[in-house]
Amino acid sequence: MVTVAPPRAELRAPARTPEAVALRPLRYLGPNWYATVMGTAIVASAGAAVPLDFPGFSAARTGVWALSAVLLAAVLTARTAHWILHRDQARAHLLDPAVAPFYGCLSMALLAVGIGTLTVGRGALGEQVALSAAVVLFVAGTVIALVAAVGVPCLMVVRHQVSPGSASPVWLLPVVAPMVSAAFGPLLIPFLPPTGQWRETLLLASYALFGISLLATLLILPVVFARLVHHGPLPLALSPSLFLVLGPLGQSTTAVNKLADVAPVAIEAPYASAFSAFAVVYGVPVMGFALLWLALAGSMVLRSARLGMRFTMTWWAFTFPVGTCVTGAATLAHHTGLAVYEWLSLALYAFLVTAWAVAGSLTLRGLLRGELLAAPLQK
Repeated sequence: MVTVAPPRAELRAPARTPEAVALRPLRYLGPNWYATVMGTAIVASAGAAVPLDFPGFSAARTGVWALSAVLLAAVLTARTAHWILHRDQARAHLLDPAVAPFYGCLSMALLAVGIGTLTVGRGALGEQVALSAAVVLFVAGTVIALVAAVGVPCLMVVRHQVSPGSASPVWLLPVVAPMVSAAFGPLLIPFLPPTGQWRETLLLASYALFGISLLATLLILPVVFARLVHHGPLPLALSPSLFLVLGPLGQSTTAVNKLADVAPVAIEAPYASAFSAFAVVYGVPVMGFALLWLALAGSMVLRSARLGMRFTMTWWAFTFPVGTCVTGAATLAHHTGLAVYEWLSLALYAFLVTAWAVAGSLTLRGLLRGELLAAPLQK
C-alpha cells in the first residue's frame, strides 16, 4: 500500500569504499519497501477470513505467511544496513515530506506478520511459539505505530516544507498504523488471564488505538480530497496511492468487529452488547463509503493507465488496503449473517490475490534488472 517518491534533495554520496560499493543499492532502499511485507501478509490473513476452502488452500495460506515473515526479516536487515551505511540518506528521507510518512509502514509490516502468525502460522509453529512471536510483534509494532503517529506529523509541522496542493493519501500511513494494532489486540485477549483486569485493559486500549487512528484519519482525508478537487488528479505514478484511503476504512471495520467478538469475555454487560451493536452500526456505513472510494480510486487509476502509467512500487497500494476491506467485509458477514458480505469479501479477495501476484512479479523483475534500487532521476 505504498507510493514511491524520491527525496527532493539527494545528498552527495559518501566516498566509495569497497563496503559502500558492494552495498550501494541499499542507499536508495526506502521505508516504502515494507509495503511488500504488508501486502504479502494480508493475502495470508485475509485468506483465513474469507468463506473459501478447497484442497491446498490452507497450505497455500501458510506458505504465503511464511514468505511474508522471510520478507520482513530481509527488509528489516536491509533497512538496518541502510541506516548504518547511508545515514545521510536516511536523514534525508526523514526530512522529506514525500518519504517520511512511509515510516508508518514499518509498524504495519510487523503487525501484519504478527496477525498472520496467529491466524495462519499457528499450525506450523505450534500455539506457544506462535503466541510468543505474535506478542513480540504486537508490542514492537504498537510502540512504533504510536511513535510514527506522533513523530511524522510533528516533522511535517516543524521541519518539512509542505507546499500548497501537495496533500497526498500517503499522509495517512503514519496515522493508520495504530488501527492495525487495534485489529491485532482482540486476537490476543483470549490468551490473557480471565481474572483481573488484563482482558478489559487490552480491550479498551485497542479501542483507544482505534480512536487515535480514526480521528486522525478524519483530519487528513478532507485535505486529501480537497487537493484532488482544487488541483486535479495525482501524477500518473502516484495514482495507485488513492487506494491507501481504503486502509483505515477496512481496518477500522475489521477492528470494531473483532473487538465485538471478544468483548463478552473481557468486559461486563451492558458494554459487551453495546460494542457488538456498535460494530454493525459503524461497520456497515464505513464499508459503504469504502466501496464508493474504491470506485473513485479505480476510475482514476484506469484513467492513468490509459495515459501510460507504468509500474512503480506504488502498485503495492493495491494490496494491503484492499486486504483490510476483505477482512472488514468478512467480519460484517459474521455479525450480520448476510451472504452479500460473504460474496463481497470473496470478490475483494480475488482482486487482492491478483494485485499481489502482479505487483510481486513486477517487483521481482525490477529488482533483477536493477531498476527499483537505482538512483532517482534528478530534475
